[in-house]
Amino acid sequence: MNKFHAFIKREREDYKLLFRNIPSLTITFFFLSVVCANLMANKELVSYKYLAMDCGFFFSWIMFLCMDVICKRWGAKASIKVSIVALLVNLAVSGIFYLLSLAPGMWGEFYSSENIQVNDALNKTFGGAWYVVLGSATAFIVSSIVNALLNVAIGNHVKSSGFGAFALQSYVSTIISQYVDNFLFATIVSKFFFGWTWTQVFICSAIGAVFELLAEVLFSGLGYKVVRNWEAENVGKEYFEYLQKKAE
Repeated sequence: MNKFHAFIKREREDYKLLFRNIPSLTITFFFLSVVCANLMANKELVSYKYLAMDCGFFFSWIMFLCMDVICKRWGAKASIKVSIVALLVNLAVSGIFYLLSLAPGMWGEFYSSENIQVNDALNKTFGGAWYVVLGSATAFIVSSIVNALLNVAIGNHVKSSGFGAFALQSYVSTIISQYVDNFLFATIVSKFFFGWTWTQVFICSAIGAVFELLAEVLFSGLGYKVVRNWEAENVGKEYFEYLQKKAE
């Protein structure tokens, strides 16, 4: 029991220092993109037999870009820890949305349309289907771990520290982890609740991962500049000193 309490104390200190050292704007963008991607997963963007994407696409690449820059500066463990907190925040927000959807009041749009079905539809959208939340949460945390471990593993075999190395780490880890994310979500939600075939799951997951990678490619230069500025300004110094002291 004493060992467990000591472990909890160490982890609490680690989380506290980590979140104190990562710029708050990065954490904010990351958490918001996770919550928004989960909410917008309820709305289709395109829907064909072998090409299906939801509106969460517009936020998912932001999630992975944030994970990449955090991983590049603070390492895989830090990226995974931030992802765990993001998952808890997302689940908390989903729970709050669900409880508020049960409130007896009407949405503002009801008074414009005077249609009770509009009110019911908004309640169901913001209340969220449990299987969408389950699929989104599972896909997110597993793909976050895959992304972090791949990013660092590739970085350990790349000697250069320029944009090419950053791009290689980001692009390879992103397309694989995005595929994992899409595959798990499609399996849990689309196959078991909407009758997709395994062929649809595999193909749609792959096509979605390619589009999400292309979106990150467009902004990877910005991510690289952010990491370089962090390095130049020695952002995270307190956390690195803490890790060095803990390793001694």
